[in-house]
Amino acid sequence: MYLNRMKIYLESLGCAKNQVDSEMILGALRNEAEITINASEADLIIVNTCAFIDAAKEEAINKILELSDYKKKGAKLVVCGCLAKRYKEQLITLLPEVDRFISIDEYNSFGKIINSLVDGNYNIKDFSFLDRIVLTPPYMRYIRISDGCYNRCAFCAIPLIRGNLVSRKIEDIVEEVKLAIAEGVYEINLISQDTTMYGKDLYKKLAIIDLLEKLDNLKGNYKIRLLYLYPDILTDELINFIKTSKHVMPYFDVPIQHSENKVLKSMNRRGNKEFLIELFNKIKKEIPNAILRTTFIVGFPGEDENDFNNLCDFISEIKFDRLGAFTYSPEEGTKGFNMEGQIDPNIKQARYEKLMAIQEKISYELNKINLNKVFDDIFIIGYDEESFMYKARNYSYAPDEIDGVIYIAAKKEHKLGDIVMAKILDCDAYSLTGEEILNEEN
Repeated sequence: MYLNRMKIYLESLGCAKNQVDSEMILGALRNEAEITINASEADLIIVNTCAFIDAAKEEAINKILELSDYKKKGAKLVVCGCLAKRYKEQLITLLPEVDRFISIDEYNSFGKIINSLVDGNYNIKDFSFLDRIVLTPPYMRYIRISDGCYNRCAFCAIPLIRGNLVSRKIEDIVEEVKLAIAEGVYEINLISQDTTMYGKDLYKKLAIIDLLEKLDNLKGNYKIRLLYLYPDILTDELINFIKTSKHVMPYFDVPIQHSENKVLKSMNRRGNKEFLIELFNKIKKEIPNAILRTTFIVGFPGEDENDFNNLCDFISEIKFDRLGAFTYSPEEGTKGFNMEGQIDPNIKQARYEKLMAIQEKISYELNKINLNKVFDDIFIIGYDEESFMYKARNYSYAPDEIDGVIYIAAKKEHKLGDIVMAKILDCDAYSLTGEEILNEEN
């Protein structure tokens, strides 16, 4: 071990799955590095990138160029992640500012690569899910249960970057969750490219319920959230398990991308509109307090005005609690990239804006239903200096404020992760406002 530890600055871009990689990078370096929030004083600047859509690639390149300006004399700039995996050869020429691109499939040699780059002999450990420097608040944790994907959606480059499904062993995930609970983590978020497909490679069957049964029996005060459920393998058994579970939140994150059969077929998505309507109605019938979240892509090649108008009617019928949308981004190597019927960017943007305007009204109407209700599962996630209220979430709000927040007028001081009871008094389309109710327990 060197007497003078490296100073490391890390910028993590993209999704929570990528963030877990960033946490393992920091864990591997923990014995030899001091983390700094000032890039200008770092000996090693690492950018862990996303390359899912054009906007993500643009963000990554801009961040790389920005951080290159902060390099002090002798410092090294390393780019990891999806961008490095997908475009490594092109980027070596385009971005000479970068000292080394480390592709995802080179992570097993991470320590050797860094030592070679900095001309050192640092004791850099192998990546481990159990040895991470977590970047999430203390009340929550992301647990990646698998990587890669068997699906081949026509718009998605993830399989080109991450490859086929690779599931982790149930016992390894259980050990990681146990550690998180022991550290006081309340919200366990299970993530992957396709959470419903978990275990198909390793156990030759859909094993998500097998995993959840083990996790549901752990001791402690915690909740489990499932993120990214593929609709046609969101089985009756899984719905029923969530309905009766002690710890799994009734939050159904089911990205379906479109409602119209013609577009779904072009996207290479399984299932059809009739099945989707039946699925969402079934969830609401079995679990009345379930939260339905989905995402859509507008402007996929061949989507005409009739398809889009039908999509708008579909969301008005289903009334999703949470909804996100993207304009279609043509990705090299995917089936959609060379499809006929590519749509003008202005049309795509107009459709996006119309869709989100419809959803905003739906969200507001659904939020009004919560007025005067009392929730006892609200947990504190921050403090809003402008309103002098705490920011909070409960089971119905996903992390990173993608669903909005609950503002709480508190009656005493709280710390992050505290669970409070509150009565909802006001709302807008994406947030609730409530007043804390004190009881003997808090």
